[in-house]
Amino acid sequence: MKHYSDRWIEEWCLKNGWSDLYIEENQYWAFRPGAVMPEPIPNDILRSLKRQKGLSPSEKWWSTIAIATTIVSLIVTIYFLCPIFLVLAFGIDSFAVANLELSEI
Repeated sequence: MKHYSDRWIEEWCLKNGWSDLYIEENQYWAFRPGAVMPEPIPNDILRSLKRQKGLSPSEKWWSTIAIATTIVSLIVTIYFLCPIFLVLAFGIDSFAVANLELSEI
């Protein structure tokens, strides 16, 4: 899951003079002003962008899926009087929450 929007980082690079943004999986590399070798975008910058911008589009999508699955499972569980649908929703929700967790590099 992408925790940062590429657009956020591109905007930050343009604003701060970094160039040639390169994205490798969940790592962002760019050239500092005057540098001859790309460097990773510092984690504190990424975290501050995250605090300012909130959830990325990918995170919003997973959150919406988790909430919708829970609501539908609750309705189906009440209708059929069978809790297996809530178990399914719990599994999907736990997967989504685990992916929403930011990993420290």
